[in-house]
Amino acid sequence: MQPGTDQWGQPIPQAAPQPQYGQPPQQVIIGQPQAPQPVVGMGIPGMGMPATSATTALVLSILSIFCGGICLAIPGLIIANQALTITDQYPGHPDAGSAKAAKIISWIVIGLTIVVILLYVVLGVALVATNEF
Repeated sequence: MQPGTDQWGQPIPQAAPQPQYGQPPQQVIIGQPQAPQPVVGMGIPGMGMPATSATTALVLSILSIFCGGICLAIPGLIIANQALTITDQYPGHPDAGSAKAAKIISWIVIGLTIVVILLYVVLGVALVATNEF
């Protein structure tokens, strides 16, 4: 057994020195200091997850279905892609689902708009070909 240890080899805590003439007592730290643990929040600002514009993208995409068409779907798609680049960096980000939904809705609206434009072009060509206007 070494001096200053108990029967299991653990150090025996020493009493802190007495303060002298108005000095505050010194703190005795036993053991190793603990590093702070990283904070992982649920999308609340200041809690570890960055904010995204996924909700804005989703609103633009849904509005593009009823009014605005491709004029709102393209900005919704751009904002959704920006939000997805952020949410892909943080697994479990709460805005990931909204960003994916906005991207899907925007592509559907863009696809339907292209189909409608092609339909009008085909009908116009057929009308001109028959010379009945």
